Amino acid sequence: MWEGYGVLKQQKASFRLVLMVALLAIGLLMAACGKQEAKPAAPAAGQKITLKFYWTTVDGEKDPYAISARTFKELVEKKTQGKVDVKLYPNSQLGGERDAIEGISLGTIDMGVITNAPISGFVPQFQILDLPFIFKDAAQAYKVLDGEFGKSLLKRLEARGIIGLGFSEGGFRHMLNNVRPIKTPDDVKGIKFRVMENPTYIGMFKALGSNPTPMAWGETFTAVQQKTIDGLEIPIPVIYQNKYFEVTKYLSLTNHTYSPLIFMISKKTWDKLPADVQKAVADSVTEAIPLQRAKNAKNIEELMKELKTKGMAINPVDSPDAFKEKVKPLYKEFEGKIGKDVMDAFFAATK
Repeated sequence: MWEGYGVLKQQKASFRLVLMVALLAIGLLMAACGKQEAKPAAPAAGQKITLKFYWTTVDGEKDPYAISARTFKELVEKKTQGKVDVKLYPNSQLGGERDAIEGISLGTIDMGVITNAPISGFVPQFQILDLPFIFKDAAQAYKVLDGEFGKSLLKRLEARGIIGLGFSEGGFRHMLNNVRPIKTPDDVKGIKFRVMENPTYIGMFKALGSNPTPMAWGETFTAVQQKTIDGLEIPIPVIYQNKYFEVTKYLSLTNHTYSPLIFMISKKTWDKLPADVQKAVADSVTEAIPLQRAKNAKNIEELMKELKTKGMAINPVDSPDAFKEKVKPLYKEFEGKIGKDVMDAFFAATK
């Protein structure tokens, strides 16, 4: 009897030993798996790839965002022979631009063409492009944005899970309001302008004596219409396509900032794409940008005439240098936020 008990005891000890070894092996395997990053699954061979593409404004024929998106869509679908299907989501259908940037970062939105200003809330160095009166003309802006400085700025998006693909064009921004024409810096005083939720825009309008009101784009038209605000500042094609001639009277050609639009794609989406599709996406953006800029420049000439016929009173400013002098302290103020190295590199690139 005692012999049988001893054998049983030995068997139990052996079982416990085997169990411990098995559990240890499973633990080591799980730890090893945990150290490896999960690779996103690539689409199966022959499977169509759908890219969800966002922008904030209307899907208008002459809207610079819409032109950017539709030109890219046409090019990439042609290059991939229909393997890629770009689904368009204009007019803030997927939320405001901050929501969209977060969505692209997380991979819930694949792509978008986004206004520069809200990006600076995620990557502060982008504020350099929102400083007032830093570009003398569009040609200078293209040189800087398409060159090494622009590429280095886009590279900074990767830390937020975003691949920056290039800069298309919103165009120079102008002030429009219902109080008076803006001809001198003093004319800005006391006017309640809607501005983007961005410290450089808020700082610029405060420096000019305005009462800047940060507001989401989707709320702005109604706010002007209901006289909650007096005016806003946007590029000419956006004025026309969003029908701001219906609710504002004075358009002053201040050219205070040049507004680039950033083509971006979620890194999660990018990593899932086969190499040939990645190349097609990147090449399509590169080809779309000069086409969009040329179309936008032509549209601006035509739209200026249209806005006059719609009843807007359009005026140039008396002295752009007077405006620049008034806001110059902002450059020093934002140096710490943007980085002196970034500002030095930018101004070197403008020469």
